[in-house]
Parts: sequence; structure tokens; C-alpha cells
Amino acid sequence: MNLIVASVPYWGQTIFRVLGVLLAVLIPAGTIVYVFLFKMMSFMQSRLGPMEAGPYGSMQLLAEVGKFLQKEDLMPNGADRRIFAMAPIIVVTSTFLVYVAIPFGPDAVFGDYPMGIFLVLAVSSVSVLGILMAGWASANKYSLLGGLRAAGQLIAYELPMVLAVVGVVIQAGTLNLQGIVVAQNTGEIFGWGGIGNPYILTQFVALFIFLIAAQAELSQAPFDMPVAESELVAGYMTEYSGIRFLLFFIGEFASAGAFAAIAATLFLGGWGVPWVDWGNLPDWMNIAGPLILFAKVLIIAFFIFWLRFSYPRFREDQLQQFAWKVLIPLSLANIAVTAILKVAF
Repeated sequence: MNLIVASVPYWGQTIFRVLGVLLAVLIPAGTIVYVFLFKMMSFMQSRLGPMEAGPYGSMQLLAEVGKFLQKEDLMPNGADRRIFAMAPIIVVTSTFLVYVAIPFGPDAVFGDYPMGIFLVLAVSSVSVLGILMAGWASANKYSLLGGLRAAGQLIAYELPMVLAVVGVVIQAGTLNLQGIVVAQNTGEIFGWGGIGNPYILTQFVALFIFLIAAQAELSQAPFDMPVAESELVAGYMTEYSGIRFLLFFIGEFASAGAFAAIAATLFLGGWGVPWVDWGNLPDWMNIAGPLILFAKVLIIAFFIFWLRFSYPRFREDQLQQFAWKVLIPLSLANIAVTAILKVAF
């Protein structure tokens, strides 16, 4: 596999990486929209969901994309036109950059960085800039309030997310995402390595904190104050239409897939399974690995959307108190306990 990649010129590798990232972003995002937004939510509410476009509504997502592409691209008279246009692109780009460091197999990785987890967390935070730009540039008071709410929310929940990851880094002894995957699949539990040592068993508190923080980062219920329809119409997206609104829509569900991929990599063993020969991994794991990771991503995404459809919206003060008074102290306690056990054992 490495010889094949090395024989391709750099421009060819760049094209393959770009196409690979597009597939890695759009396939999970589309699957999440159809399976969870269209169908799971419908079944939870005792209805069928979209059924007209394609068999069992399977083409509904394509119909939605076509509808948005045909809509007129409107821009308010008082808007800062350049910043208004750039905002959704920045939001989507930050999601694409997350996938650059996520490993999909032994060699199936776009960039194997020594500090990959820091890169992933850093670029995932860039979306808040796009949201602030959208809120400010729209020349709409509801959009500005939505942008400010989103900024305060994302900043508050970024800290517990980072602190939750620290426990995993301490246990794995590396910041490299590929190294974290290997550590889980080659580890042992009380001397038994039948299922490796997935960190969901030892870092379940960190997983809980990470998923809650991811829910807030995605601005999904019960943390959907930035786009609260009953208060802010649609928040920072109020003035967007056509393809720009579609980019925000893609960014939201692609981000859900990205956070689910990060969680699957950190806590569920990523693309690996413990019963293969990790001393000499076969090349077919570069094909099976993405499928294994995709299955784990869907499991994580199920819980993310289950929470979205099950709980009412928090008040703004409740959201901030939950982050600063509950999640951050809990994550610090998890780091302390992990560090003590790491030294002791």
C-alpha cells in the first residue's frame, strides 16, 4: 500500500486526498440525515417520515439539496456582503479539516500527525468564527443575538471537551490518533486481550462529558439556543437562503459525523478490531477499517440524535452553569483519577 501511494506524484496524492475527504464528510453526513433526522425521529414520533422521493423516501435528501440549489440566493441590503458570503464556507471548511487527521486504517489516513488530537480539536473550533461572522454580517438583530449565543456556548463547552480528551491522552500516552487506536486494540484488561482495552470501559466519564460537549458544539437540542425558532427565528441563519443555507445544513450534520468519528476513535477503538494480527496488519484492513469506523460512527450518532429528540431546550443560564459548575469539575476529577491510576499501575 505504501509503495502504491509513493509511486503517485504529489499532485495526484493531493487530488486523492481532497476526493477522499469529500467522501469521508458527505457519506456520513448524508447517512445521518436520512437514518436519524428523517427516519429515526419519525419513528420516535409514530410517523413514517418522507416516503415519496425514491423507495421509502431514500432520495429525499437529494430532493432537498436540489430544492436549495434552485432557491434564490438573497442577501440583505445592509449586510457586509463579503463576510456574509464567507461565513458558511468557513463553517463547512472547519468540518472538512477535522477529517484530515482521523485514521481510517493502517495506511488509510490523510495526515498522520504526532499531535493529531490537538489539530482536530483546534480546527473544530474554527466554526465559531464563521457563526460569529454570519451573525454580525447579516445586519439583523436576531442573527447577531444568535451569533453571540453560539460564541458563548461554544467557548463554554470547548473547555470540558478538551479536558475530557486529556484523560484518554494520559491513558494512551500519546497525542497521535493512530497511536490511540493501536493502544486500545492491543491493550489488555486484567491480562486478557480478547476485546483489547477500549477506553469506553475506563474513560466512560470522559465519553459522557465529550458527548454532552459535542451536543452543545453542534447547537442541537437541548443546547439549541443559538437557533431557537421561538425566540430568534433561526438565529445566525435567519438571513441565509439557497446554497448558503445548504452549506450551513451540510456543516451541521457533517460536524455531527466528525464528532462521532472523533468519539469512536478515542473511546471505541477507531477503525481497529482487536482479533487481527497487529504485529503484521493485512492490507485488507485499509478497506475494512473505514467500514468498521463508519459502523461505530453510526452508533455514536444514534445517541447524539436520540438526545436531540428527547429533551427540551435549556435556558441560557442553565447551559452556562451546567458547563462551568458540572462538566468542568467532573472532567478535572477524571483527569486526576486517571493520572493517579496511570502512575500506580
